[in-house]
Formats: sequence, C-alpha cells, structure tokens
Amino acid sequence: MRKAWMVLATCALLAGCDDEADKGAAPEKAPVATPPPAEAAPPKGFDAATLQADAQAVALVPSPAEMERAMANAGIQAKLGDTIKDRKITMDVDNKDQIAVRTGVVLADLVLTVKDSSKDTLVARLALLKTGFQKLGAGSDIQATIDELSAQISNDAISRDKLLQEMDELSGVMVPELEYEAGEWVVPLIHAGSWLEGAHLVSGALKAEKKYDAADGMLRQPAVVDYFIKYVNREGAEKAPDEVVARLRETLNTLKVVASKPSLGEEDVETIHSSTGAVLSML
Repeated sequence: MRKAWMVLATCALLAGCDDEADKGAAPEKAPVATPPPAEAAPPKGFDAATLQADAQAVALVPSPAEMERAMANAGIQAKLGDTIKDRKITMDVDNKDQIAVRTGVVLADLVLTVKDSSKDTLVARLALLKTGFQKLGAGSDIQATIDELSAQISNDAISRDKLLQEMDELSGVMVPELEYEAGEWVVPLIHAGSWLEGAHLVSGALKAEKKYDAADGMLRQPAVVDYFIKYVNREGAEKAPDEVVARLRETLNTLKVVASKPSLGEEDVETIHSSTGAVLSML
C-alpha cells in the first residue's frame, strides 16, 4: 500500500502518470519512422522563486529528529514535545481552510510526541488526524493506514522507535497523496498548520532559554511565509473567511514583516510567539 502511495505522490509531482497505464497495453504495431520528439517546454508557473518556496515548503511538516537536532545544535535543552499544550482541537467546523490548518497542527503534535505520549493520547491524535483527512477528501488508503497504526499502538505491536520511523515516513507521504486527491491548495494549508505549531514551540523555547541569537537560523523564513500567504489569499478561497482563517492571514502578514528583517532579536521572537499563539488558541 505504501509503495502505491509513493507512485501517486510521484505522479502528482511529475504532473501526472501516462494515461496509457490505465488503458492496458495497446495491440502491437509495426514500427514506423518518427521524428525525434521536440524538447518539452518548461511548465508554466515554475520560476526560480516558486521552486525555491515549494522546495522549502516540502520540509515543513516537522521531523522530530531534524527539529530536535536543530534545537540541540543551537544549545537549547528543551524538547519540543514537552512544550506542546493539551489543546482540545476538533474538526467540527465547516471551513475547509480551517480544517486543513487544524490537521497540520495535529500532525505536528503527533509526530513530535510519538516517543513519549501515552497509547491513549497517540490513538486519540491519530483518530483526529483521520477525521481531518476525511473532511478534506482523502482516499481510503490514508484512512486504512491510520487504522492499522492505531491498532498496532493499542495492541503494543509496534515499538516507539518503529512508530517514530513510520510517522516520519507517513507525514511525508500522506500529504502528497492528499494533494493528488483533494486539490493542491490543501497541502500548503496543512503545512501552514504544522509550521505554525513548530514556530510557536521553537520561539517559546528560545524565549525560555534566552537563546535569541539562534532565531535567525530557525525562524527567519520570509519565502515560506510568502508561500503560505499565497494560498490563504488564493483565487477561489472563501470570500468571507471565518475568524480563525482571518487571524491566520493577519498573523502571516505580521510574520512576513518580522521575517523580512536582516536579523531577529528578543522582541521579534516575542512577536512570533504571541502571534502564532493567538491563532493556535482559537483552534
């Protein structure tokens, strides 16, 4: 199943698989001389700036190993998973932009606490993640895999190290499949939710340990902020967004101003922490 997901993700990234794969093999024909194919024109809309932003956004779903390593390299003692608040996030909302953001927050919290959370907490977060994906139009493969992981956790049939490996893999595979099935706008907003949570946790850790000199390398990402703003303000988005999406838009605009500075200091870290927290507190 996971191998099939990788095929879907690859097809989505390469602008679709060959239609002939769905039609079966055509009857064999005698070879005919054909001119060499013309060189394909570059795809529209993929200029250097777009590619850079997309490449950065692909890595936004938090990887525990990478995030904890970055924190350790900056001399920060706190573990991000220990600083996650026990929010009562639900998916009982109608606005799909907001559901995508909530799903991203839950995904970040799940990945960051895989090794330390209780079985009940992990299973509850997986169930919430499944609900978010269902509401966004995810297919049955994603739902079946989440059910399989939940059963393994409940039955102590998977170690935490193995579960960490599985979640690192699935956090990178589930989201591309969702893009394939639900639409390209969903993925950046899920990433936005994960990044929002990550930025809030990192800025909180920097504040607590007064490591403001590490802020530039971990929080100053203007291209990423621009990437999210593009999708929150996309053509076709709901014209009257609910208060959470409106606050997210306001927060992203604030973060753009902060991230555009040549260097970040204590006041900027505080702004990032408070503005991201304002959105998260509404979920």
